[in-house]
Amino acid sequence: MTTFEKNFTTEEYRRRITKTRHAMSAAGIEVLVICDPSNMSWLTGYDGWSFYVYQAAILTLDGDPVWWGRAMDAQGAQRTVFMEQDDHIRGYDDTFVQNPDKHPMQELGKLLAELGQDSAHIGVEMDNYYYSARAHDRLTTALPNATFKDATGLVNWQRAVKSEREIEYMRRAARIVEEMHARIYELAEPGMRKNDLIAEIYATGIRGADGFWGDYPAIVPMAPSGLDATAPHLTWDDRPMALGE
Repeated sequence: MTTFEKNFTTEEYRRRITKTRHAMSAAGIEVLVICDPSNMSWLTGYDGWSFYVYQAAILTLDGDPVWWGRAMDAQGAQRTVFMEQDDHIRGYDDTFVQNPDKHPMQELGKLLAELGQDSAHIGVEMDNYYYSARAHDRLTTALPNATFKDATGLVNWQRAVKSEREIEYMRRAARIVEEMHARIYELAEPGMRKNDLIAEIYATGIRGADGFWGDYPAIVPMAPSGLDATAPHLTWDDRPMALGE
């Protein structure tokens, strides 16, 4: 059960699930296996830095979704998801983590069979960073009677139109970003070590704005300068910032 104020109401999660089920039915999908962390959070409320191991939200055409992941992370699920039934949080043991001889998706296959979905039309996010080729191979092997369909982007499209609460969070985030940019404008100059500037960016962002705290960003700051600014996606080091050459 959630142990702090939820980011969204249970009613909002249920509206999201209803929208997603309409899309599932239209695509001929009876059960959806979602491994993308943002989609998992959108459907269940789960919020934990555990995406480096296999985890998923399982959504069928009726009932609440099931959170599935590493057993040690089930404690975090109990404190963040909206589902209150104990059997809607399932964990696999640590012997499956980075073990070349067995794979967590074998356990997910057993869980789907337990839920009566062993011969269902199952949607998976085929083109997603968090669902590997080996994961797909192990899951399909574990469920030989199931039919698998690509559901990449299915949940993402349901997220396109934002709720009032989501818009409120986006506005708070905008204020925080403004504070970060103001701090950059105040401090950045040739000769300043890049890592010192990044430290100020992070500190400003995490302190937040207008009384609201800031979370870690989805991507790290990019800080190329001088000739490095001609290349994309460079982060930072301890060299001083330089003017263009």
